[in-house]
Amino acid sequence: MKRFEFVLSISSQQYLQYYRGSVRQVVAQSTTGATVQFPAALLTPFVTTAGISGRFVLTCEESGKGAELRRANL
Repeated sequence: MKRFEFVLSISSQQYLQYYRGSVRQVVAQSTTGATVQFPAALLTPFVTTAGISGRFVLTCEESGKGAELRRANL
C-alpha cells in the first residue's frame, strides 16, 4: 500500500468547482514532496461551511486503485 500525508486548505467557494464537476481531480503535495492526485469525490465527507481544511492521509494500492482518504491523527 502507498501512503501519502498532506495538508489541504480549500475554501467553500473553491470547493464548488469540485462539487459542480468542473474540476474532478485534486492535486496536492505530500509532506515528503511527492505530488498526489486523487478524485475530488473523496473529499465530500470532510466538507464544512468553511470548506476543507486539515491534514489528511491518502492510502491506495501500488497501482493507484482503491484510494481511501481520512483525516490524519495528530
